[in-house]
Parts: sequence; structure tokens; C-alpha cells
Amino acid sequence: MAKEDEEIRRMLVELRLLEGSARILQSRLEVVDTALSEILIANSTLEGIKNKSKGTEALVPVGAGSFIRVELADSEKIVMGVGAGVSLEKSVNDSVESLKNRQDELEKLRTSLQEQLSQVASRIEDERSTLGDLVKKRGGETLEVV
Repeated sequence: MAKEDEEIRRMLVELRLLEGSARILQSRLEVVDTALSEILIANSTLEGIKNKSKGTEALVPVGAGSFIRVELADSEKIVMGVGAGVSLEKSVNDSVESLKNRQDELEKLRTSLQEQLSQVASRIEDERSTLGDLVKKRGGETLEVV
């Protein structure tokens, strides 16, 4: 029975590692979802100011469902972050295109993370089932691993 006890311990450790992986993947998905949400807001704002004349009043989102009222000084150029704390002045059309490219990349990453999470969840369920069967076979009571 020592061999079975060792197998149960090994499976419990593996199960905990898989659960940790699932939490990390879920956290990464949340980060990607937040970034996608920001891109959608930015894109919507840029589309809204496109071709507006100087001095046009606009509501600009500042996050958390809040907006500020502004007068546009220039609706043809915007300052856009490009990463590593660097920002560039770009045309609205170029900025919209850049945002769409970022969105496409994030959606691919999101799909990949969801697939990985699904695979890990499946392995967790398999491990729980196998572990329960092993404990039952060993002569113990049915074990529910949560």
C-alpha cells in the first residue's frame, strides 16, 4: 500500500500544480480582456472624432465609465502610445489601423489562452477522477478532491 500512498501524493501534487496553472491562465485572460476593452474604447473614441472640425465639443472617456468634455484642437493627429513608454504622433486613420492590429493580436492570444485553460481544466477533471478511483481502490472512502 505504500506504493499506492506515494501515487496518491504524487497525483495530489500534480493536481495542485495544474490548479495553479489554471489560475495563472485565468489571470492572463483577464489582462487580455482588459487590454481588449481599452482598445475598443480608444477605437470608438477615434472613430467618433474622425473628420470633426477644430473646436468641436466632444466627450472623451477617461475610464471607469467617466468622460470629460473637451474642445478638439486637432482631430487629424493624435498622440498614441506604442509601448515601452514611447508615444508617437499619428494620423487618426493610422492610429485606428494600429489599434485594429493590436486587437487582432490580442484576440489570437485570447483564443490561445482559452484553449490552454480548457486543456488544463480537462486534465484537472481527469486527475480528480483518477485520484478518486485510486483512493476507492485502496479501500478508502470515496474521495472528492476540490
